Amino acid sequence: MANLKLEIAQAPPFSSMEEEAMLNIMRTSDCLHRAFQRKTRGWGLTSTQYNVLRILRGAQPQGLTCSAIGSRMITAEPDITRLLSRLKVLKLIRQQRDRHDRRIVWTRISEAGLGLLREMDPAIQRAPIELLGHLSGAELAELIRLLELVRERSEDSHAPASSEAAALEKRSAATPALPSAPLSLLPHPSE
Repeated sequence: MANLKLEIAQAPPFSSMEEEAMLNIMRTSDCLHRAFQRKTRGWGLTSTQYNVLRILRGAQPQGLTCSAIGSRMITAEPDITRLLSRLKVLKLIRQQRDRHDRRIVWTRISEAGLGLLREMDPAIQRAPIELLGHLSGAELAELIRLLELVRERSEDSHAPASSEAAALEKRSAATPALPSAPLSLLPHPSE
């Protein structure tokens, strides 16, 4: 069984159980993120770029504004605009200015982006089973419950994952409400 003190070569005891738990969560998050990053790398995408494409697939056909994408991100991305520019250069998304408010840019996934996600889906759908399949259903349910409880107490738990999204959120308050995309890394079965 993994032991954080051994993994990080720490000799003195942790200052508290809370510190040990927090560092374990952070270490585990990093391990899972790196494993997922290895899955997406084969298609020339970062996990963050994949997340944006997944969010946009779930927001078809209307697409989303930059701030709405940022608020749905799994991990914080300080520069959504640059991230979207890279995806646009790859022709995986399309962007269009709002007819009524030129400050707002609507982003939609392109056919090429949809095709890439369809190609990636089988490997991405296997990832959670490969990474967490050794846990029982009861253990997974308890893990989910505990992680949600921890997140509930975080000051950031309801803030947009992107600092840029938080700033843009104020400017795009007039944007019509859109159905929210699921936060899961996995595509929805109907996609």
